[in-house]
Amino acid sequence: MNTVEIKPDIFWVGAIDWAVRDFHGYVTPDGTTYNNYLILDKQVTLVDTVKSDFSGHTLKNIRNITDPSKIVNLVINHIEPDHASSIDSIMSLVPNATIYITSKGKKGLDRHFDTSQWNFKIVKTGDTLNTGKYNLLFLETPMLHWPDSMMTYVKEARLLISQDAFGQHIATSARFDDEFIECSSRSELDDSVVDYYANILMPFGQLIKSKIAEVQALGLEIDMIAPDHGIIWRKEAGSIIQRYVDLASGKANLSVSIIYDTMWHSTERMTIPIMQGIKDEGIECKVIKLRATPMSIAIKEFWKSRGCLIGSPTLNNILFPSIAEFLTHLRGLRPKNRIMGAFGSYGWGGGAVKDAYEEFKRMKLEVVEPGMQVLYKPSSDDESNCYEFARSFAKKVKEYHHNFN
Repeated sequence: MNTVEIKPDIFWVGAIDWAVRDFHGYVTPDGTTYNNYLILDKQVTLVDTVKSDFSGHTLKNIRNITDPSKIVNLVINHIEPDHASSIDSIMSLVPNATIYITSKGKKGLDRHFDTSQWNFKIVKTGDTLNTGKYNLLFLETPMLHWPDSMMTYVKEARLLISQDAFGQHIATSARFDDEFIECSSRSELDDSVVDYYANILMPFGQLIKSKIAEVQALGLEIDMIAPDHGIIWRKEAGSIIQRYVDLASGKANLSVSIIYDTMWHSTERMTIPIMQGIKDEGIECKVIKLRATPMSIAIKEFWKSRGCLIGSPTLNNILFPSIAEFLTHLRGLRPKNRIMGAFGSYGWGGGAVKDAYEEFKRMKLEVVEPGMQVLYKPSSDDESNCYEFARSFAKKVKEYHHNFN
């Protein structure tokens, strides 16, 4: 992919990873991009690098514009390997360049590289770098989503280089939001935004809201947001900021996700009347079988819905392994503002439904009790009870959703 000028003398020089399908356990069916940006000014400045596998791509893109040896400043917004693992390739060409980074970022780089010969400038919120006609303002964003994280605002260009915030895992030849919407769709882009937020940024909702408020209090004029993954927001920069406020505030659809797994199909059979009961209460729902669905997609569907029902057979008196894994993963994401219930089948002894409710309470989520259990294969009476259980749950979801909004 050739370089793209996103603002006067500011270029995208990143790489597109069409083939990646697993991003540290997060399924990426559409691939991803590793975005970094070159500011061609009196002091040539590179903002972020790329994953080491693609260092040749970014260097080729830089050479299309200028000799890489002319780089004077290297800004590292985030040290995760998909952004910083090719820094040694860059520094081998510009050993005298100055690296602008947070103090925690410097400590992290020291663990990955021999940094003893590199020049560092430790920055904090409010510090600036003048490159000539442009002034760069650094904004620390610790735990969004690593302790070292920061953003870089280019004042004269009204450009926010936002690191991992506002990103998506999409490999596309479109570099900008309007281009992507024209060749694909707005709903596909929004789905990618939610997928990315749910799987990466869900735990940091309060931090996101406070950081957005901090940026707004600074009075920064932003008409373009350039993240380190996915498309660049040039038409809907304001809209994506508001979308993040909504996501961070826990907004959700009035819908229910039924996330289950099954051993001998008994729990699976329960999903049919449960789905119908929810539907008959006027609420949309989606049924997701975990062993047939990547974990990250199940997490996304959970986050999109106000209510969630977890279905698990009992195995050895506890949750079925795939359900236990899902709930452990979900607990790490620290979800809020969701209402939960559980159902499942058992043979000689129960336990799974009880364990599920214990997990919900550990996560401090709203629950509807009791859950629904059946012995072995559901009978016609059991199916009727599942239907009524679902209608009761759906009513609680509507009430909770109304009170939340």
